[in-house]
Amino acid sequence: MQKTFWNIYKTFFKIGALLLGGGYVILPLLQSEISEKKCWTTMDEIVEYYALSQSLPGVIAANISIFIGHKLLGIRGAVAAITGIITPAFLAIILIANILEELVGKHTVQSVFSSVAVGVVILVILTIKEMWSRSITDTFTKIIFITTLILALIKVPPAWLIIGSILIGILYGTKNPEEAE
Repeated sequence: MQKTFWNIYKTFFKIGALLLGGGYVILPLLQSEISEKKCWTTMDEIVEYYALSQSLPGVIAANISIFIGHKLLGIRGAVAAITGIITPAFLAIILIANILEELVGKHTVQSVFSSVAVGVVILVILTIKEMWSRSITDTFTKIIFITTLILALIKVPPAWLIIGSILIGILYGTKNPEEAE
Protein backbone atom coordinates (compact mmCIF):
# COMPACT_ATOMS: atom_id res chain seq x y z
CA MET A 1 0.00 0.00 0.00
CA GLN A 2 1.25 3.44 -0.91
CA LYS A 3 2.44 5.79 1.85
CA THR A 4 0.01 8.68 1.31
CA PHE A 5 -1.44 11.06 3.88
CA TRP A 6 -4.86 9.41 3.52
CA ASN A 7 -3.53 5.82 3.79
CA ILE A 8 -1.49 6.68 6.88
CA TYR A 9 -4.52 8.41 8.43
CA LYS A 10 -6.82 5.42 7.70
CA THR A 11 -4.31 2.92 9.08
CA PHE A 12 -3.79 4.84 12.31
CA PHE A 13 -7.54 5.49 12.60
CA LYS A 14 -8.06 1.71 12.49
CA ILE A 15 -5.38 1.20 15.14
CA GLY A 16 -6.89 3.99 17.28
CA ALA A 17 -10.34 2.41 17.02
CA LEU A 18 -8.98 -0.91 18.31
CA LEU A 19 -6.72 0.63 20.95
CA LEU A 20 -8.27 -0.20 24.31
CA GLY A 21 -6.10 -0.35 27.39
CA GLY A 22 -3.40 2.20 26.75
CA GLY A 23 0.06 2.25 25.25
CA TYR A 24 1.06 -1.35 25.90
CA VAL A 25 -1.70 -2.64 23.65
CA ILE A 26 -0.48 -0.68 20.63
CA LEU A 27 2.59 -2.81 19.92
CA PRO A 28 0.75 -5.92 18.64
CA LEU A 29 -1.60 -3.69 16.63
CA LEU A 30 1.32 -1.84 15.03
CA GLN A 31 3.08 -5.12 14.33
CA SER A 32 0.04 -6.46 12.51
CA GLU A 33 -0.95 -3.32 10.56
CA ILE A 34 2.29 -1.43 9.94
CA SER A 35 4.92 -4.15 9.84
CA GLU A 36 3.19 -7.31 8.59
CA LYS A 37 0.28 -6.12 6.43
CA LYS A 38 1.69 -2.94 4.91
CA CYS A 39 5.47 -3.56 5.30
CA TRP A 40 5.98 0.13 5.99
CA THR A 41 8.52 -0.48 8.76
CA THR A 42 10.26 -3.33 10.56
CA MET A 43 9.31 -4.67 13.94
CA ASP A 44 12.75 -3.65 15.24
CA GLU A 45 12.02 -0.04 14.27
CA ILE A 46 8.60 -0.19 15.93
CA VAL A 47 10.15 -1.51 19.16
CA GLU A 48 12.75 1.29 19.08
CA TYR A 49 10.03 3.93 18.53
CA TYR A 50 8.00 2.32 21.31
CA ALA A 51 10.90 2.47 23.77
CA LEU A 52 11.59 6.08 22.84
CA SER A 53 7.88 6.93 23.14
CA GLN A 54 7.81 5.55 26.67
CA SER A 55 10.64 7.82 27.72
CA LEU A 56 8.88 10.98 26.48
CA PRO A 57 6.05 12.79 28.24
CA GLY A 58 2.59 12.17 26.87
CA VAL A 59 0.53 9.30 25.61
CA ILE A 60 2.61 6.41 24.25
CA ALA A 61 0.21 5.76 21.36
CA ALA A 62 0.37 9.39 20.25
CA ASN A 63 4.15 9.54 20.58
CA ILE A 64 4.80 6.35 18.63
CA SER A 65 2.33 7.31 15.91
CA ILE A 66 4.21 10.59 15.40
CA PHE A 67 7.54 8.76 15.06
CA ILE A 68 6.19 6.20 12.61
CA GLY A 69 4.24 8.78 10.61
CA HIS A 70 7.34 10.97 10.37
CA LYS A 71 9.39 8.02 9.13
CA LEU A 72 6.78 7.28 6.48
CA LEU A 73 6.01 10.75 5.10
CA GLY A 74 7.84 13.40 7.12
CA ILE A 75 5.79 16.10 8.86
CA ARG A 76 2.70 15.26 6.78
CA GLY A 77 2.97 11.62 7.84
CA ALA A 78 3.33 12.59 11.50
CA VAL A 79 0.21 14.78 11.25
CA ALA A 80 -1.72 12.02 9.47
CA ALA A 81 -0.70 9.40 12.05
CA ILE A 82 -1.41 11.49 15.17
CA THR A 83 -4.72 12.70 13.77
CA GLY A 84 -5.70 9.17 12.82
CA ILE A 85 -4.80 7.67 16.20
CA ILE A 86 -6.71 10.28 18.25
CA THR A 87 -9.82 10.66 16.07
CA PRO A 88 -11.59 7.47 17.28
CA ALA A 89 -11.11 8.39 20.95
CA PHE A 90 -12.23 11.95 20.29
CA LEU A 91 -15.37 10.75 18.50
CA ALA A 92 -16.12 8.17 21.19
CA ILE A 93 -15.85 10.78 23.94
CA ILE A 94 -18.15 13.16 22.08
CA LEU A 95 -20.70 10.43 21.29
CA ILE A 96 -20.91 8.83 24.71
CA ALA A 97 -20.14 11.71 27.07
CA ASN A 98 -23.80 12.36 27.81
CA ILE A 99 -24.78 8.74 28.39
CA LEU A 100 -21.58 7.44 29.97
CA GLU A 101 -22.66 7.98 33.55
CA GLU A 102 -25.84 6.02 33.00
CA LEU A 103 -24.09 3.24 31.07
CA VAL A 104 -21.27 2.57 33.52
CA GLY A 105 -23.61 1.32 36.23
CA LYS A 106 -25.30 -1.30 34.03
CA HIS A 107 -24.37 -4.95 34.56
CA THR A 108 -23.94 -5.61 30.83
CA VAL A 109 -21.49 -2.75 30.44
CA GLN A 110 -19.53 -3.97 33.47
CA SER A 111 -19.34 -7.41 31.84
CA VAL A 112 -18.03 -5.85 28.62
CA PHE A 113 -15.36 -3.93 30.55
CA SER A 114 -14.33 -7.11 32.38
CA SER A 115 -14.02 -8.98 29.08
CA VAL A 116 -12.04 -6.17 27.50
CA ALA A 117 -9.74 -6.15 30.55
CA VAL A 118 -8.89 -9.80 29.90
CA GLY A 119 -8.12 -9.00 26.26
CA VAL A 120 -5.91 -6.11 27.34
CA VAL A 121 -3.96 -8.39 29.69
CA ILE A 122 -3.32 -10.78 26.79
CA LEU A 123 -2.08 -7.91 24.60
CA VAL A 124 0.19 -6.66 27.40
CA ILE A 125 1.67 -10.18 27.71
CA LEU A 126 2.27 -10.25 23.93
CA THR A 127 3.95 -6.85 24.16
CA ILE A 128 6.21 -8.06 26.98
CA LYS A 129 7.11 -11.15 24.95
CA GLU A 130 8.00 -9.04 21.89
CA MET A 131 9.95 -6.44 23.87
CA TRP A 132 11.76 -9.14 25.87
CA SER A 133 13.16 -10.92 22.83
CA ARG A 134 14.41 -7.65 21.35
CA SER A 135 15.62 -5.95 24.53
CA ILE A 136 17.20 -8.59 26.79
CA THR A 137 19.91 -9.71 24.39
CA ASP A 138 23.15 -10.03 26.35
CA THR A 139 24.64 -10.10 29.84
CA PHE A 140 24.61 -6.30 30.17
CA THR A 141 20.88 -6.02 29.39
CA LYS A 142 20.11 -8.96 31.71
CA ILE A 143 21.93 -7.19 34.56
CA ILE A 144 20.04 -3.94 33.83
CA PHE A 145 16.76 -5.87 33.78
CA ILE A 146 17.36 -7.72 37.05
CA THR A 147 18.63 -4.59 38.82
CA THR A 148 15.71 -2.50 37.60
CA LEU A 149 13.21 -5.20 38.55
CA ILE A 150 14.60 -5.43 42.09
CA LEU A 151 14.59 -1.65 42.47
CA ALA A 152 11.01 -1.46 41.14
CA LEU A 153 9.90 -4.12 43.63
CA ILE A 154 11.32 -2.08 46.50
CA LYS A 155 9.34 0.92 45.20
CA VAL A 156 12.06 3.08 43.65
CA PRO A 157 10.18 5.69 41.57
CA PRO A 158 9.90 4.72 37.89
CA ALA A 159 11.35 8.06 36.77
CA TRP A 160 14.57 7.29 38.64
CA LEU A 161 14.72 3.82 37.10
CA ILE A 162 14.34 5.24 33.59
CA ILE A 163 16.88 8.02 34.14
CA GLY A 164 19.32 5.59 35.76
CA SER A 165 18.94 3.08 32.92
CA ILE A 166 19.49 5.80 30.33
CA LEU A 167 22.65 7.03 32.09
CA ILE A 168 24.03 3.50 32.51
CA GLY A 169 23.29 2.77 28.84
CA ILE A 170 25.11 5.93 27.77
CA LEU A 171 28.11 5.11 29.97
CA TYR A 172 28.21 1.53 28.73
CA GLY A 173 27.90 2.68 25.11
CA THR A 174 30.77 5.13 25.40
CA LYS A 175 33.07 2.65 27.17
CA ASN A 176 32.15 -0.31 24.91
CA PRO A 177 31.16 1.21 21.54
CA GLU A 178 31.65 -2.04 19.60
CA GLU A 179 29.29 -3.97 21.92
CA ALA A 180 26.66 -1.21 22.11
CA GLU A 181 25.92 -1.40 18.37
